[in-house]
Amino acid sequence: MSEPGGERPGGSARPNASSDADTAPLTVGPRTPGPADAVIEFDRVTKVYRTGAIAVAALRGVSLKINTGEYVAIVGPSGSGKSTLMHILGCLDTPTTGTFRLAGENVSGMSEEALAEVRNRRIGFVFQQFNLLASMTAWQNVELPLAYAGVHRAERKERAMAALAKVGLAQRVQHRPGELSGGQQQRVAVARALVTEPDLILADEPTGNLDSVSADDVLGLMNELHDAGRTLVLITHDLEVASAAGRLIGIRDGLVSENDKRDLENVR
Repeated sequence: MSEPGGERPGGSARPNASSDADTAPLTVGPRTPGPADAVIEFDRVTKVYRTGAIAVAALRGVSLKINTGEYVAIVGPSGSGKSTLMHILGCLDTPTTGTFRLAGENVSGMSEEALAEVRNRRIGFVFQQFNLLASMTAWQNVELPLAYAGVHRAERKERAMAALAKVGLAQRVQHRPGELSGGQQQRVAVARALVTEPDLILADEPTGNLDSVSADDVLGLMNELHDAGRTLVLITHDLEVASAAGRLIGIRDGLVSENDKRDLENVR
């Protein structure tokens, strides 16, 4: 993508055709908040990047609400504002103007230190590049967010093992990333996203580095998370991947829309 600021880290799915993961089903505890609970609330959010006298408006007054338990795909072409929107959703950046509430907490003007704490506590990230540490085993990679949060070592390991079991990797906990397939590595990344019990799972092009079979496997896992009541936002340029979500939001020229034929083409 060619937006200012660069790339920074975050219905029914296609059939699950992969044998990458162990066959144990996903068993994420259901979340049953009230129907009106909003995880994401944008109110006239703008983001303007300035270089000397030049100002570029990457977001131009975005208002958006995503409720607890929704599975939403955000799609848009390069330069649309998609990366900027993801950075703000993931508390990696703050709006220039407007208000962003995450799980009811106003994070619009927070300091970098405060945003880091919110990211670790409220958001589980799944990245295109997996972002796993090659020298660490699967369970050690999964426990990292808990280590940053100051959780005791024994509890960290117990929760990491449970998260890996939830994504079907109970027999792979001692394997390092280089000993796992691409689909299995992404499942480790999903377990890492789940281990803190976050309010939001934010997935940035989660199938971008996978073959079609592994991609189907990961999308099937995302669908299981949604069925278990998780709130998922999937950022993608791929309309076929976006079709796995229950709701599609398009972004063009720094503005969001729904039910725009340009975004819905070939999705439904």
